[in-house]
Amino acid sequence: MNHSLEKWRDKLEAELKTNILDFWMKHTLDETYGGFIGEMDSQLKVIPGADKSLVLNARILWTFASAYRVYNAPEYLAAAERAYDYLIRHFTDQKFGGFFWMVDEHGAAAQPKKQIYGLAFTVYALAEFHHATGREDPLQHAVDLFHLIERYGYDPVHQGYIEALSREWEMTDALSLSAKDMNEKKSMNTHLHVLEGYTGLYRVWKSELLRSKLAELIGTMLDHILDADGRHFHLFMDEEWQVKSELISFGHDIEGSWLLYEAAELLGDKALLGRVRKAALSMAEAALAEGVEPDGGIWNEADRSGFIDKAHETRDWWPQAEAMVGFYNAYQLTGDLRFLQAAENSWRFIDNYIIDHKLGEWHWGVDTSLQPLSSAPKVSAWKCPYHNSRACFEMIRRLGEPLH
Repeated sequence: MNHSLEKWRDKLEAELKTNILDFWMKHTLDETYGGFIGEMDSQLKVIPGADKSLVLNARILWTFASAYRVYNAPEYLAAAERAYDYLIRHFTDQKFGGFFWMVDEHGAAAQPKKQIYGLAFTVYALAEFHHATGREDPLQHAVDLFHLIERYGYDPVHQGYIEALSREWEMTDALSLSAKDMNEKKSMNTHLHVLEGYTGLYRVWKSELLRSKLAELIGTMLDHILDADGRHFHLFMDEEWQVKSELISFGHDIEGSWLLYEAAELLGDKALLGRVRKAALSMAEAALAEGVEPDGGIWNEADRSGFIDKAHETRDWWPQAEAMVGFYNAYQLTGDLRFLQAAENSWRFIDNYIIDHKLGEWHWGVDTSLQPLSSAPKVSAWKCPYHNSRACFEMIRRLGEPLH
């Protein structure tokens, strides 16, 4: 490793340990009701009465399980166990199986529907906790959940996965993840994170059924979710894959570029890996050409003409984290120094504008003047330690690896 990459690696490790992980251990434990708090504003004020989301809890579990696997530090294990225990005790649906989408501050079901996106993150977290500890119970929970997703969430006619089901695993009209998402049967976002969860599970559970489902899902994403030019994901589709949204999500495109490659590489199918490599590089090229500013920051979204709505012109924390990894992945695949520079510029933008050097963790994002979005939360159902910690884990590992 050359000196500049080694220095970058050291900075990432310091950011991971002393800012991100320390922040969540110090500021987010719920000492009243157990587990972790549901919401905190940008000035570190805990919001009383906030619901707790499955996504937040699963991402905390994944983060600290990963930290324990890498560093073997007891404080990381304690945080992971806290998240795991709360997940099993409060989010598990003892009557119908699976996990609730939201619980209230006391840990009772608040939104009991089965959101496949949230279940996929739970598989991801449980598999990682098993990977870190060797414990069999989280692996069994992950395998059971995989079978539930396949039984109820999989579309046997058109392939892919529907967005959500009722608590009883029946069809529901309440499909969307959040108020800003379309209420459609299928989304890129859910498929991307089922892919991620299944990849994590296959790493520790070499089931032939899981292998076939993961390979099918990669093909589904290439055939139905990636656009005809191979440059961007479609965001929302109906049951038969008819496209319902014209928006481009640069963050998901660059994130998907490396997650698809990771999944195909794990499977080891050379033909499939060749298809994915082509798509990953095409998506990285498009994100770099269309979504990145000279300061290194990547935009959230644009329409198909490339127009970014000036009234909603923000650059959030998570696309910056994914851009750093995605561009570095493209550099590893090609040796193209443009991608290395783009990854370095992503980190520089993160360090200059996204990291909260005063209060800790990362700002939600910045506005057109590069000022932090002060009204956005520091912790919420969606503001979690997973994108930023994972970017650090990935880059720390990758900076010590040779090019492909």
